[in-house]
Amino acid sequence: MRTLPSISDHIDEKIINKAIQDNFAALAPYYFTLTSNWFVRAYDHWKDIDKFVIIIYLIHQDLIYFRQNGLKINYETFYEKKSIEINKINISDISKDLGIPKESIRRKVLELEKQKVIIKTGKKIFVVRDTLYSAKAVDTLTEVAAILHEFSKILKKEKLVTKVYSVNEIILSIKENFSYCMYQFNKFWFIYINRWRKELKDLETLGIGMVVLINAVKNKDFVPKKNMRSYHKELMDSDHRGVNAMSISEITGIPRPTVVRKLKYLIDKKYLNINEKKLITFNAKDSAFITTKGMVNKNMISLSNFIYKVFNQIRIINS
Repeated sequence: MRTLPSISDHIDEKIINKAIQDNFAALAPYYFTLTSNWFVRAYDHWKDIDKFVIIIYLIHQDLIYFRQNGLKINYETFYEKKSIEINKINISDISKDLGIPKESIRRKVLELEKQKVIIKTGKKIFVVRDTLYSAKAVDTLTEVAAILHEFSKILKKEKLVTKVYSVNEIILSIKENFSYCMYQFNKFWFIYINRWRKELKDLETLGIGMVVLINAVKNKDFVPKKNMRSYHKELMDSDHRGVNAMSISEITGIPRPTVVRKLKYLIDKKYLNINEKKLITFNAKDSAFITTKGMVNKNMISLSNFIYKVFNQIRIINS
């Protein structure tokens, strides 16, 4: 028989945020790996990140339904479903929630219908089984677990917990209460992409920029200080290797002419830099530096909220 968890064991959200701020260098490679890889996978599905986001949004409506009705659905049960039924589709609501113009939503929904990715019957929409499987959160789940594992190591070092959860333990715990944990992740993720969409106008541009960023983050010569403020400053212009447009195109799957055009936009906006060898490096300057710093701060608050809810849930499951 399990022991009931103690309220005093609950990790406060402010403590979580401080732990992230003070130890950002340890979490950053895992966090930026998740963000970079997510955009690569999203584009790979239908060669249009917004289409993938719309599918995730529709699937998320099921998670909202489960949450509203106090239902706990595990990973296996969720993906056993033949299809996901959305009672009615409201183009205006999707447009508002995702920050995508209504006409774009309407056009992309029609394209998804033609591709038989979704089936529309009257006002109802069905996300078909093959689509549900193609959007299965396999890699995302592993990458989220890697972040939470690293975070539990930080808490152990700070003497806030006595146990470090392995990646496998975390994956199993998330799968056990999948509907809750995935609901919290999607909630965090929609906030994240909506912030950047407002700034960069489209997610392909963000995905391209993330490849340049992860190239800097994973540079073995980059050895930053632990806290977030120092990390952000030291990351700028730390990568002297750079990456070319062809490599970015191969990694993301986005055609090279599109990559070149969007890189020019990011360079003109001073998010990225092009060196004398025509290689692209991450070095945000002026207003772009202020924007990226502000985005990271806001996103870490959102990440803290996500970790607060999911990490405490994992502790309860494993108590």
